[in-house]
Amino acid sequence: MTIRKYSADDLKQMIGIWNEVVEEGIAFPQEETLNDESGEAFFSSQSYCGVAVDDCGSVVGLYILHPNNVGRCGHICNASYAVSSSFRGQHIGEKLVKDCIQKAKDIGFRILQFNAVVETNIHARHLYERIGFSQLGVIPNGFRMKDGHYENICPYYIEL
Repeated sequence: MTIRKYSADDLKQMIGIWNEVVEEGIAFPQEETLNDESGEAFFSSQSYCGVAVDDCGSVVGLYILHPNNVGRCGHICNASYAVSSSFRGQHIGEKLVKDCIQKAKDIGFRILQFNAVVETNIHARHLYERIGFSQLGVIPNGFRMKDGHYENICPYYIEL
């Protein structure tokens, strides 16, 4: 498995993986899926996009990295991670997070903050805590799940 910067040739697979997570409705705040045009615009607008590529050259996961805010808070970045459901449980997410941390440092960000980690997303929360992220608290009922009920969200951060 290799993690590298995405290329235009990766977009179709990236869009498929991104849309899979959006459609699951349990982790990403987005409700609209991407198409070829909106996907290209979305991924190209990020500070950095990394892809996890298997030995056959297929994209199996990705991350996006971008500022969390502007101006005096522009040194804080935000990221999102997506792994194809066919490849989950193989520590791809961990490799993506670690690569993202290094890229964020390289770009010059000083803090990586996650705004809306769903409290029930135990695998992600354990991963972040194992890597050294700190939970900032709990926002009650901050995330509307696909089925319409609300879950708490847990913001996290790590100093880079």
